[in-house]
Amino acid sequence: MQKIVKNKETETEFQIMDKGKIKRYPTLQTILMVETTLQKNQDIPLKIAEVKRKLPKQIMHQTLALILEYLWRSGKIIYGPKGIQWIYAEPEHLQKMLQNGLEV
Repeated sequence: MQKIVKNKETETEFQIMDKGKIKRYPTLQTILMVETTLQKNQDIPLKIAEVKRKLPKQIMHQTLALILEYLWRSGKIIYGPKGIQWIYAEPEHLQKMLQNGLEV
């Protein structure tokens, strides 16, 4: 069974997966594949079907829904009536630190 959570600010709904009904959990490789696809297409909102088409490999709908829920909860995407859009930007101070850092 899935719960539906409604965001009061944007008035959008997002389905939350029930942990007892999840058959497969995504691997890190699959999560990174979805993140990369959404980052490359961050200029326009994408429907779930469009995200599936743009992925280099096919994944199950339930797995994609679970990944999107994770990305939504971690503040990397927004989910609205027009679709899913990548909103996360890496903080500049972390980028500078990694560029100027010494690799050991």
